[in-house]
Amino acid sequence: MSGTPLANGNMAPDGVTTPVRQGQVQLVPTDRKVLCSAMCQCDKMPDVAKDGKQLKQGCVAGRLQALDQLLGHRSPYKQEISYDMTRSPPAPIMDSGIETKGHSYLPGWLRKYWGTEPEHAPTFKAGQGLIRRPDVVIVNDPARPPTQDNIKQIVEMKFPPDTLSKSQADAYREIAGSATKLQKLEPGDCDCDAPEPEAAKIPLEKWGWAAGAAAWIAFVLSRGRTPRPPIPAF
Repeated sequence: MSGTPLANGNMAPDGVTTPVRQGQVQLVPTDRKVLCSAMCQCDKMPDVAKDGKQLKQGCVAGRLQALDQLLGHRSPYKQEISYDMTRSPPAPIMDSGIETKGHSYLPGWLRKYWGTEPEHAPTFKAGQGLIRRPDVVIVNDPARPPTQDNIKQIVEMKFPPDTLSKSQADAYREIAGSATKLQKLEPGDCDCDAPEPEAAKIPLEKWGWAAGAAAWIAFVLSRGRTPRPPIPAF
């Protein structure tokens, strides 16, 4: 059977795996707008835990996951997809019924599938880098799973004082297949003080993908208190 392996036992369509090389590609304006929108809003209005701790990272994850769900799990921005690092290339752990949706319960996947591949250690042990989960994987084709041949970029969204460790960076470059595809994004990289255009005042025909996605992130973040924007289309 040809194609790129998925960690649910299925195969993705044929693709090309790129070798690791040095350098870095900056985010294109469309991707930067969407991700900065989530980052800025969650920096200003984060989720808050019962103990009062600000959950900025969880806020970003929840908003991008809500956008993906809104688009039938065909958003180009895949949030916190787990990867089986024992596979070559690392394989995304996806839902068995929806190949573009990340598996929602890793412990269940481990109980069912760990040990089914010859690369797997007899017993899974956390903290050994066997599973890695980057913040955001941007895909080229949202209708296909985030296998290495479909990865446009991996973006780590960091709120200070959180930093990107060397072991994380090495693992994410391995997932992407290229050092040029890893990008770190912080609030300081975004123009968070610039006002967003009011969604209700933008004519539908002038909506681009980035503007539509950013407005939906704002809508989700406000729990529906902002005007409901049109669904963005590719």
